[in-house]
Amino acid sequence: MEFKDYYQTLGVSPTATADEIKKAYRKLARKYHPDVSKEPDAVARMTALNEANAVLSDPEKRAAYDRLAQEPHAQPGQDFRPPPHWDAGFEFSDGASSQSGPHGPGGAPGDYSDFFEQLFGRAARARGTSGRTEWRDEPQGPQTHAQRGTDHHARIELDLPDAYRGAERTLTLQSAHQADDGALVRDERRLVVKIPQGVREGQLIRLAGQGSPGWGGAPAGDLFLEVLFKPDPRWRAEGRDVYQPLAVAPWEATLGASVEVSTPSGSVIEVTVPAGWKPGRKLRLKGRGIPGQSPGDLYLELHLALPPATNDAERAAYAALAQAFAHYQPRPNTTAQPGAQP
Repeated sequence: MEFKDYYQTLGVSPTATADEIKKAYRKLARKYHPDVSKEPDAVARMTALNEANAVLSDPEKRAAYDRLAQEPHAQPGQDFRPPPHWDAGFEFSDGASSQSGPHGPGGAPGDYSDFFEQLFGRAARARGTSGRTEWRDEPQGPQTHAQRGTDHHARIELDLPDAYRGAERTLTLQSAHQADDGALVRDERRLVVKIPQGVREGQLIRLAGQGSPGWGGAPAGDLFLEVLFKPDPRWRAEGRDVYQPLAVAPWEATLGASVEVSTPSGSVIEVTVPAGWKPGRKLRLKGRGIPGQSPGDLYLELHLALPPATNDAERAAYAALAQAFAHYQPRPNTTAQPGAQP
């Protein structure tokens, strides 16, 4: 997908105030609104303006976008893929203004680019369909005197071993708000969070009362932390199951062996590698995945590790191996057929 320079779309500076963004949007909207514009590309231009305004008029989205725009390949028109978990640590509130919702002013479902959907659309819909029931002590609207504070959401990165043992972590969350003069002010807060044992990726940790303050004596909203596991070459999680690569030497793969394996739980266990290794083979260790009422399994994905030959003795060993397996054809499909042209 293409990276979108929203500041360029509205013709404003990255340091523009909220008022400058609003004025730029209104001026361009009057020019390109399909109901009045005679420009041939009015519909496309208006859609792009709505998308840019939806991000830059929302302080929280704008702060997250600004950080993403610092990535090396974040250039207008260039193919761009956001880094994994790019928005981890950014805090978003449910109480976003109507002009900065997932479709923006005048927008409609499906109007926005893949870039916007990847960054903000899918996450917003996921927050809106998380299956929670929110209590309100009075109906919403201008006449409401007591109103519960809005909930906040953030994605956080944890190490997979935290899910095995549980942990206490100090997390830094970033957000933003609009100052009285319209400038973007970036906020930061630190929270000490208890990570429950057995937490899964995608699970929400609820911190009661850590959202926006309530009005008229109503309670504050909550903060929901969506758990992500940091990318780690040692293992990955799928639900409660964990997959871990395990390198085996040629003689271990062929003859079988007992090897020691360090697991995400912190324990070192002895595993029997059966003789006769085949590519793609996995060893299942039942119940050694992420803990829970029904714990997951740990899958060891075997792959062959070839030792380098760095001295005469090691090179001689490889030469002896080649002699012993002189009959073996590792590339049978490439053998020249009789009568084939060279």
